[in-house]
Amino acid sequence: MAEPILGMRFAVLFLAGGAVPNPIDLRFRRVSGLAIDVDTEVLPQGGANTYQLQLPKGVRHGNLVLERGMVIGSPLSLEFNASLSSFKFLTSNVLITLLSADNAPLAAWLFMKAWPVKWATSDLDASEPGLVIDTLELAYTRMQPMRL
Repeated sequence: MAEPILGMRFAVLFLAGGAVPNPIDLRFRRVSGLAIDVDTEVLPQGGANTYQLQLPKGVRHGNLVLERGMVIGSPLSLEFNASLSSFKFLTSNVLITLLSADNAPLAAWLFMKAWPVKWATSDLDASEPGLVIDTLELAYTRMQPMRL
């Protein structure tokens, strides 16, 4: 019987211009947005009132959302800052890899032509100690799930 797969070990690689990713920018606390939906069009059948046809119209997806503790000197944070400040967006491919306990890849998701659309920092609260969390949100052209 197959063991259930835990979603707590994963790596995030930003593949921009063939550059080797900085090790600071590989680790994230949470990744969300790993979903694809198919939009459908409902067509009633002439004379048949008991059912309708559903036909695929296209593929839709949300944004990729990455969360991590605030990192000083991160090339990824510098890139986000430059893009959002100058309104000049360079795309990169992003590879999310789910890892086993011994760091072997189990599954992956490739996000093609990703670019930043939101950058948020958690609330600062002097009454409660806690990590400062950055949330990075990216739009992308296409997602390709890969089961290894």
